[in-house]
Amino acid sequence: MNKKIRFMGKKREIEEEDDDPMAGIANLFDVAIIFAVALMVALVTHNSLPELISDENFTIVKNPGTEDMEIIIKEGEKIEIQKITNETMKGTGEKLGTTYLLPNGEVVYVVED
Repeated sequence: MNKKIRFMGKKREIEEEDDDPMAGIANLFDVAIIFAVALMVALVTHNSLPELISDENFTIVKNPGTEDMEIIIKEGEKIEIQKITNETMKGTGEKLGTTYLLPNGEVVYVVED
């Protein structure tokens, strides 16, 4: 806000500006929002997971062959994370197929009739 001060003796006008210390806070808020959005975009692209924001269905194996291996499955809007453990399970069921490890490191699952 500008103020004009007029002195009685002289015909001289002085313009004076009010110094509002809170005037820059709105600009800082805008900068913080832009920084937060940029950080989220950078994290998604850094992890090479742009599929998380797309409509595609996918399965990702994270840290394969290690103790902290995880399988991430996205179907539609649902994202499921399965942690793999070395625990042995017991129960009843029926055999569905056989898994083979090929010399090149690929794993093939063959369904039995």
